[in-house]
Amino acid sequence: MKPIWIVDDDQSIRFVLEKALAREDLAVRSFTNPRDVLAALEDDLPQVLVSDIRMPGGSGIELLTKVKERAPGLPVIIMTAYSDLDSAVSAFQGGAFEYLPKPFDVPKAVELIRRALEESMREEVRDERIAQMPEMLGQAPAMQDVFRAIGRLSQSIVTVLITGESGSGKELVAHALHKHSPRANGPFVAINTAAIPKDLLESELFGHERGAFTGAQTTRRGRFEQADGGTLFLDEIGDMPFDLQTRLLRVLSDGQFYRVGGHNPLRSNVRVIAATHQNLEERVKLGAFREDLFHRLNVIRLRLPALRERREDVPSLARFFLQKSAKELGVEAKRITDAALSRLMQFDFPGNVRQLENICHWLTVMAPAQVIEPKDLPPELLGEVPAARLAVAPAVPVSVESAESLPPIPAVPAVAWAAPMPLTPQPAAEIALAVSPNWLSDLERESRGMLQAGVPEVWDTLTRKFEAQLIHTALEITRGRRIEAAQKLGIGRNTITRKIQELGLDD
Repeated sequence: MKPIWIVDDDQSIRFVLEKALAREDLAVRSFTNPRDVLAALEDDLPQVLVSDIRMPGGSGIELLTKVKERAPGLPVIIMTAYSDLDSAVSAFQGGAFEYLPKPFDVPKAVELIRRALEESMREEVRDERIAQMPEMLGQAPAMQDVFRAIGRLSQSIVTVLITGESGSGKELVAHALHKHSPRANGPFVAINTAAIPKDLLESELFGHERGAFTGAQTTRRGRFEQADGGTLFLDEIGDMPFDLQTRLLRVLSDGQFYRVGGHNPLRSNVRVIAATHQNLEERVKLGAFREDLFHRLNVIRLRLPALRERREDVPSLARFFLQKSAKELGVEAKRITDAALSRLMQFDFPGNVRQLENICHWLTVMAPAQVIEPKDLPPELLGEVPAARLAVAPAVPVSVESAESLPPIPAVPAVAWAAPMPLTPQPAAEIALAVSPNWLSDLERESRGMLQAGVPEVWDTLTRKFEAQLIHTALEITRGRRIEAAQKLGIGRNTITRKIQELGLDD
């Protein structure tokens, strides 16, 4: 890990921070003025930069601007006296990670620097991952249409709405749109609106002032401020709460917004790219999505095809993901036979490209030989379990024989088709898949009674009960571990978080 750079003309401040960070086993390099920092940046970069705001020979704000030009992702903490709060606002607008008021409490300063370090490490991992991956793979006509659209939009900063099923690669398209746009040198900031609790989403988007609510101990910049001059990707926009849609529309209309608890309007120059797996026109008709916001987002629409619509891309994607998994695990990449690829191409992949990637990761770990044959493929491919059945079936391998003996499952909507995680293989003889047909009789009896009694919204009522019971059981088995429960159910962790909130299972 690179050292933390401290810039302050006050020798006592440098000394205190140097000693505190040394106790944390963190390397430190100190400077007395911005000029020396800029010279050092020619040869190296810090992990985090901590700078005073007022120094001889230049200000921290000017240094921040120049540093961000060279290293946009570098977290910069600006130190300021309480009388300099106007300058602190300028620091945030210039892209500072946080400001540290003087005089400061040393443990709190170290904690803040730790948070900046974690952010820096995450940014490095993300950048490395993006750099190692090709932008997008696909020879299918549907994907070529997407590539052509990205090319046509390369000189534009127009708002784009990306639609497509879960796992089809919508964020990857958003990254490509940003990378090939005039804002490529600006930040790319992504937020999944379905994965953040409703009461926190407003703060995530717009930031908050110190003391705005319980726990708001410092001022925090929201994603709109973080993305200033670049691109903000709003994933799963169809799940955004209705009241927040109004605030989003205001920002898109005039670029102006307020932090939570704030009274001064802020402006942000941001290109918005939104994505959803839902039918927004239908949600508009249902009154769940604002029609004016829909038209504001739907300037250019890109539809991303499902993997089953581009089966010819499965071989190249599978080989790429096998190489990627091997590199991540530090093992030799496995080869896959044409027969196994043919079997993969026959599968519908309800979880799309993300599901194929998970399967390739599973094969890298679990396939017994270096060459993957059809018999080595995961059980859900060998058993040819229909997609509708996979959506509600327990996440255990099912053999052909056991799959054929299962009672039919009613057409209840799936929780979601986020990427099913790799399954743990077990011999078919050892699998005890005890599915009693009695629950179907109970379901028929309850639904018949509700329908005959004229109970409203029967479908929604029973679907909620079904989903709630599945999630409750999975959480009980995993002792409340949500990610593990999502894996067992074959849904994404964002999906289970959203469902828990919608169904009130947190209460």
